Amino acid sequence: MQNKQNLIIVIFFGCFIFTACWSSDSKNKPDRTNNKSSPSPTVAETNKNSIANSKNSETSNNQMPVTEIKNGGFTANLPGEFVQPTDAVGQKLLKEYGALFVARGGATPPKTVIFKSEAEVAAFQNGLQKSKESIGGFNVELQAAAMKNLQDAIAEAKQNNLNITPRGADSAKRDYAGTVEIWASRVNPGLTHWVGKGKLTEAEAAKIRALSPFAQVPEIFKLESSGMFFSKDLSKSIIFSVAPPGTSQHLSMLALDVSEHDNSKVRDVLAKHGWFQTVVSDLPHFTFLGVAENQLSGLGLKKVNDGGRAFWLPSL
Repeated sequence: MQNKQNLIIVIFFGCFIFTACWSSDSKNKPDRTNNKSSPSPTVAETNKNSIANSKNSETSNNQMPVTEIKNGGFTANLPGEFVQPTDAVGQKLLKEYGALFVARGGATPPKTVIFKSEAEVAAFQNGLQKSKESIGGFNVELQAAAMKNLQDAIAEAKQNNLNITPRGADSAKRDYAGTVEIWASRVNPGLTHWVGKGKLTEAEAAKIRALSPFAQVPEIFKLESSGMFFSKDLSKSIIFSVAPPGTSQHLSMLALDVSEHDNSKVRDVLAKHGWFQTVVSDLPHFTFLGVAENQLSGLGLKKVNDGGRAFWLPSL
């Protein structure tokens, strides 16, 4: 009888120890059938999440979303099939006006530095997503992405008792004929002036007048290289006064001349919404680049400070 009692006690304690060990082990091991949690993230996944969080933070802080930027500077970020100029005139114009060609944020930049005709401009503009609004008493037409961000900037400015309005009827979209007309308003008086000064003969001036606007550009640049300037005050290059025909950023519908350009607060609001100054000689002129300011250098643009303003130009 005593032996049976001892056997029962041994069995009881054995079962107790086995149960306790099994229970403890089950608490420390995952349930392979019911555990729905994901495995621990890899280093790559952790980095990816970190980058995503950084981008979300950057978007909220800078208004504009972070966009894809390619390594390799300005040239690498040009549109696909962009026609790189090989002549001196084209290269000069790319350097002066080229910030436009790396625009992002839904913008469609041209693939050529110079539109050679009204037909080329019309073909480009007809292929764009466009938006037209009445702003400050003027009908303004821009690419849809540029207009959306301009409207956002106007709304933010209004909250801060600021205005953002066009400078005139031709402040946004222009056609080829309009750029030819503005070009002629500088070239023809300049030719007359330099003939009067004895720097040109009447025959030489007549020959230049007879050229197409496209063909006039290198001839005018050639005269300027010898000291005969064609800006409005005849003291500097014509490009400080007007863009050559077919090269104006207004043809791309990504540019706007702003009345309140002297107000630094207005410039700051526009920059928050992707609008920047890109032509040093044209103070009212803003270009939609569609990115936050801290991404501009990655697109191959350099910051040039002039007269208390920041301009973004191709780093070429």
